[in-house]
Amino acid sequence: MVNTKVELCGIELDNPVIPASGTFGFGYEFAELYDINCLGTFSFKGTTKEPRFGNPTPRIAECESGMINAVGLQNPGVEAVINEELPKLKKCFSKPVMANVSGFSVEEYAYTCELLDAQEQVGWLEVNVSCPNVHGGGMSFGTSPEAAAQVTKAVKAVTKKPVIIKLSPNVTDIVSIAKACEQAGADGVSLINTLLGMRIDLKTRKPVIANKMGGFSGAAIKPVALRMVYQVSEAVDIPIVGMGGISNVRDVVEMIMAGATAVEIGAANLVNPYACKEIIEQLPEVMEQYGIKNLNEIKGCAHNG
Repeated sequence: MVNTKVELCGIELDNPVIPASGTFGFGYEFAELYDINCLGTFSFKGTTKEPRFGNPTPRIAECESGMINAVGLQNPGVEAVINEELPKLKKCFSKPVMANVSGFSVEEYAYTCELLDAQEQVGWLEVNVSCPNVHGGGMSFGTSPEAAAQVTKAVKAVTKKPVIIKLSPNVTDIVSIAKACEQAGADGVSLINTLLGMRIDLKTRKPVIANKMGGFSGAAIKPVALRMVYQVSEAVDIPIVGMGGISNVRDVVEMIMAGATAVEIGAANLVNPYACKEIIEQLPEVMEQYGIKNLNEIKGCAHNG
């Protein structure tokens, strides 16, 4: 028998598979399709202090081996998430959930994280300093080590649960930002968020999405994500949640070999809502195929070559 369990910031997961924020809603929508308790956990929809309608439409564009989105952090605001969304989730998900938080100032990040930290259902706070499709926030905090560290310190000062900082790939040196977050007290990092991309409509001769640019995700970005996880893994001692282009069970194993403790799966959920369930079911068979008894034994093994 193989062991699929992993430990993320002191909390044990039955397996390393985590649906990524923005692709799994608040969970109960997918619970209508299958028992979501099979998941390691999931990262719920990015939450801000105030409600957000998001960006104007159109805000989704398909492209080769992926998609571009500029949804713009549409969410009902932290108070509605606590009072309405989490009670619905509790009826169908019995494990700790990962709360994904965004903000437009350091104070907003701290305010929202403090409220969510107090919720019994929340196991981790995933602090998104890397959203590429909102103006005046998100990625602006994740493009410099100093700004990312400032957010990390502010959140850690008002929380008790593990804080995982979600990093942007739209930078020259992601390693320096990861190290700054670790030094500021982060309990983990997750990477990568979407790359910045765009599409142009040949008929209208204008960008396809109203925001002009948005987050590019899907299978095409996996080599970039893998490289960045590998680089960050060599530089920090805190756990890494790897993501970016993961669409099958072998991608999961590959990401762990690069140095990830767990993985998040995003765009694949939008193509196949059963993607995570199927990957979890296939994981033991693939582990046996490659002689892997425990996922911890292969974590970061690519660094030994």
